[in-house]
Amino acid sequence: VQLEESGGGLVQPGDSLRLSCAASGSIFSINAMGWYRQAPGKQRELVAAIPSGGRTNYAEAVKDRFTITRDNAKNTVFLQMNSLKPEDTAVYYCHARLVDIGGNALDAWGQGTLVTVSS
Repeated sequence: VQLEESGGGLVQPGDSLRLSCAASGSIFSINAMGWYRQAPGKQRELVAAIPSGGRTNYAEAVKDRFTITRDNAKNTVFLQMNSLKPEDTAVYYCHARLVDIGGNALDAWGQGTLVTVSS
C-alpha cells in the first residue's frame, strides 16, 4: 500500500494551497483518511481527518481555514488550505487507516510534503 502526496510548496501569508493524497496498492477498504503535520522541533499533530461515513475533525488552529474532502472512488483525500499563516509551515503527512486484501488492518503514511508560508 502506498500513499502519494502532492501540492506542497512555498506561498505567502494569506495564500491558498491544495494538498492531494492518493492511496494505491492491495487495498480492500479505507476507513479514515487524514492529514497530519510536523513543524521543526515539534511533534507530529493531527490537522484534519475524515472517516468513511462520519463527521470531519479539525485541529482548532485550522478550523474555518482548512477543508478536508475525499473521493472514495479514487481512494484520494484532499486538504484545501486557505488564509495560510507562517505557523502553518510544516511537513504535511497523509494518513490512511485501511484494510488490505489480506484482511490486515493497517496504518499507512505518505512520505510528506513541505508547506512553507513566508513573505
